Amino acid sequence: MTKATGAAGDPPYLRIAAAIRQRIASGELAPGERVPSTRQLAAQWGVALATATRALTTLRLEGLVEARPRIGTVVAETTRAAPARRRPSSAPDAEQELSLDRIVRTAIEIADAEGLQALSMRGVAARLGVAAMSTYRYVPSKEDLVLHMADAAFGEESCPADAPGDWRARIELGGRTLWGLYRKHPWLAQLGSLTRPLLVPNLMVHGEWMLAALDGHGLDPTTLFDIHVLLYSHVQGLAVHLELEAHAEAATGQSEEQWMDSRAPALRELVESGRFPTFTRVVGSFEDGYDLRLDALFEFGLKALLDGLAPLVDG
Repeated sequence: MTKATGAAGDPPYLRIAAAIRQRIASGELAPGERVPSTRQLAAQWGVALATATRALTTLRLEGLVEARPRIGTVVAETTRAAPARRRPSSAPDAEQELSLDRIVRTAIEIADAEGLQALSMRGVAARLGVAAMSTYRYVPSKEDLVLHMADAAFGEESCPADAPGDWRARIELGGRTLWGLYRKHPWLAQLGSLTRPLLVPNLMVHGEWMLAALDGHGLDPTTLFDIHVLLYSHVQGLAVHLELEAHAEAATGQSEEQWMDSRAPALRELVESGRFPTFTRVVGSFEDGYDLRLDALFEFGLKALLDGLAPLVDG
């Protein structure tokens, strides 16, 4: 464990920021290269996550680092000169500008860049440069904050007022709109199950669109809602893997391709065992291996579902 040492009297977050600033200045961390995450810094320096977050926030305010969705915090491509010990704006001034919208948007930025597991109320406060308890005046808990985040994220896109008349075209548009939101905010797919759905107004807007597309075709209420749930589960079920893969890559340091390469001996053993002839034949037919593409699977699955549902909906 590294002790947070540095200039006498400096708080730990400034000492951490100074250490990273030195690594950037020396070229050890190059532009575009990922800097240690909040969890890595907390473990390395023996500090709280909020302290580590505040250190990265200080560097971000100086223009030395920037957050990139699904990657994390990286060295800015073009860094501007900054005082070696620049301190953030005073908390009172920052708190005067605090609002629920700023808190929610900041929380979304953290979840987009580092995943939902990196989100904390103290971390949001540190990113905003305010006292740790200030955010609680606007939202009582992390659970409530996540609901606000989900509602805001789902509200970023909606289907147009001039909807296509054909039910299938409406479903395709609604499904692709939702998929795009999950693509933009992968953590969204982790929030609710089919049995315990996420009840926020802006997700209901998307559900209303899908239900309205199916309504008026002679379906009984149970069948209509079953189809709606089935279509939603296709979108969310694939989107779950966006966040899972991002988390796995961050935890292992291996891309999907690198991970598969490391499992080549295990795959070879399965193929050569003779127990799975169909699997062996199919896998052996790929010239360059199987490329798992979630976007293509989403489109393929959506078409298959709609093709199968067409006789039922069209009657």
